[in-house]
Amino acid sequence: MELYQNVKPISHTGKSDIGVLISHGFTSTPQSQDYMAKRFADAGFHVECPILPGHCTKWQDLNKVSYTQWIDTLYNSLDALRQRASFIVMEGLSMGGTLTLYFAQNYPDIKAAAVVNHALWLGSPLIPLSPALKYIMPSTPAIAGDIKDPSAREYAYTRTPIGGVAQLWKLAKKVIRDHDKIKVPLMIFKSEDDHVLPRKNAEFTYQNAASGVKELIWLKNSFHVATLDYDKDFIADKTIEFFRNIREKVGK
Repeated sequence: MELYQNVKPISHTGKSDIGVLISHGFTSTPQSQDYMAKRFADAGFHVECPILPGHCTKWQDLNKVSYTQWIDTLYNSLDALRQRASFIVMEGLSMGGTLTLYFAQNYPDIKAAAVVNHALWLGSPLIPLSPALKYIMPSTPAIAGDIKDPSAREYAYTRTPIGGVAQLWKLAKKVIRDHDKIKVPLMIFKSEDDHVLPRKNAEFTYQNAASGVKELIWLKNSFHVATLDYDKDFIADKTIEFFRNIREKVGK
């Protein structure tokens, strides 16, 4: 059995009124966000990080799902957080960042957002052709595991399902189009050396999000899966401080 098949959803009950909805990335698992979830829980936050449909089973399953199923699953976790927290924020890695921006655009429950190496443009000119390519080429080599720290490992699929890529591209196009709907306080983390997604993603969001409070932070010592890499404590520290500051400002 692959390691990713042993991964479970993450849930923590906190002591504050802050709840954090977390999303993992494409072909990955909640394990990629486990350290962030623990840090948020240690800060007293309520936490929910579900397994997105098509993940933690076999890569072929990711060719059978729609991006709307990812949204529905995260919405269910958002609903669970509503029962325990009055101030809900969201953090996402890679495709999880794309979903975080989607939620910021569409759900007023999300009061602030942090994204790490989020996916808009996916780095290949063939991506727009993925809806047709999936019938010719069901998968390509894995994109997971881009980590600078040799002691860290991401539990993820060993293939990249093209049908799933087509769904991610559908989602990304919607998020790109509606950037003017992002109005919540926003923190954007981008690795200077990201071998999966281009710098354009972070720069576009920083320039086009309508958030009155927004910050773009460049990570100097991590690759794509920065939440498991050398900068993970820096990301956690900055994000916890950011969410707490926003909560305090709203409370005044």
